[in-house]
Amino acid sequence: MCDVIVLDLETQYIASEVGGWSNIRDMRLAVGVTYHVASNEYQSYLESDAAALISRLRQADLVVGYNLLGFDYEVLRGYTKDPLLDLPTVDMLDDIHRALGFRLRLDDVAAATLGKGKSGDGLQAVRWFREGQVEKVIDYCRRDVEVTWKIYRFGQENGHVMYRDRNWRTRRVPVRW
Repeated sequence: MCDVIVLDLETQYIASEVGGWSNIRDMRLAVGVTYHVASNEYQSYLESDAAALISRLRQADLVVGYNLLGFDYEVLRGYTKDPLLDLPTVDMLDDIHRALGFRLRLDDVAAATLGKGKSGDGLQAVRWFREGQVEKVIDYCRRDVEVTWKIYRFGQENGHVMYRDRNWRTRRVPVRW
């Protein structure tokens, strides 16, 4: 079986605190969570584990996530000179953006595709991290990884995922995962 890893991470800072979205690397890793499909195991990583996380991603046959190229890998690039862009990656947001011409939030895709959205938002995760509630951040990030994996599997099995347009109509986005 292939070594497929699903990845999500949370940061210590928000974009406005680091001078905007062009400084994602400065947002710093708070927590990263991976799901290893073959072993059905989750692994969490703190900032001190960033090198181990990057090393583990390098070993994967495929890394799956939502906005990996534009966000998660950029955060991790704050810990390495490796651009990470040659990792075998399925970035679901990138695929959806290319198909539609606009970006969708993971929560919106989850709500329309799975019938329920995410459990919270990244701003709350930053607050929890600052309050020292790291286990809450890990749990939140793990739930995002679970949602990401479910959306990916749905797309693989059905050839599409869904979202709601401005008129609240459910629309399909064709995907080839």
